[in-house]
Amino acid sequence: MESISQTMINIPGLGIMPTLSGLVPLLKCSDGVFTAGKQGVVSILATADQKVEFIILEGGALAFIRSSMGYPAYYPVYPVQIQKPIRAVLMDLDGTTVHSEEFWMSMIRMTTASMRGDPSFALKEEDLPFVSGHSVSEHLQYCIQKYCRGKSIEEARAIYFAHTQRELEEITHKGGKTDAFKPAHGVRQFLLELKRMDIKIGLVTSGLYEKAWPEILSAFRAMELGDPCDFYDVIISAGFPLRKGQVGTLGELSSKPHPWLYAETLRVGLGISFKERHSVVGIEDSGAGICSIRLAGISAIGMTGGNIVESGTRWLCNHFCSSFKEILNFIG
Repeated sequence: MESISQTMINIPGLGIMPTLSGLVPLLKCSDGVFTAGKQGVVSILATADQKVEFIILEGGALAFIRSSMGYPAYYPVYPVQIQKPIRAVLMDLDGTTVHSEEFWMSMIRMTTASMRGDPSFALKEEDLPFVSGHSVSEHLQYCIQKYCRGKSIEEARAIYFAHTQRELEEITHKGGKTDAFKPAHGVRQFLLELKRMDIKIGLVTSGLYEKAWPEILSAFRAMELGDPCDFYDVIISAGFPLRKGQVGTLGELSSKPHPWLYAETLRVGLGISFKERHSVVGIEDSGAGICSIRLAGISAIGMTGGNIVESGTRWLCNHFCSSFKEILNFIG
């Protein structure tokens, strides 16, 4: 008799995975639109972090991305496959290319502390999956709901950007902390090998430009790889934040796990059509990033060290690696 842990299910667009894959069964989609067992819905499965819900239909699947900002969205789930030779590799920034999560979580902590008027405030271990891997506004909204009820997201963003501007100015121009942004182990050799193999490289981040660019510059200085804009074939960030009296760009409501950053990198940045997407892979260390890659119709390579396992997205990865050397062996 086959044990439950060995039982496999086939989810259209996502593939075959164990029933105990980390995805959580739901009776209803959180917006109430779909119910398991009704109107052609076979089942509903949510990621462990509850950011994405998969509605399994008789002929396909949909992904529902929840939003603490009030703008959820549905996306089709496309099947993926890996076709060699690989033409392009799309890479996440935070946690994958550069280790910076501690710095950015400290900015969230400082913002929350300021809103509470308590400099000694500290985030808890249980908060960590909700203050990394998503957009700034999502992180701040979580902290408001848990620690600062009555405060507005606009107030939180103003405090956050005041803190980050001061800290980044210190790092990039005044000789502040030199170890805030560290290149991931083995990433320099990996990037150079991709260049040698004539594989296009795209850098994809949910970070706003003003926070992402100092990270990239800092890492490239440490790796002695010159100008990042000359090295990468395309760099896509979440754009510029909206502030009073200034023009912002789209990014806060459409970042990972939405597919748009990876889709734009693929189609607009590299000029690779949707039909040609199977010769492209994306590399991420976060559950939100893995969902973003898969919903863009691209094969996903997960890396250890992030929250992929904890977020319940391990089995959404087409391959799961512990080093860049292992990734090279896989795509070569």
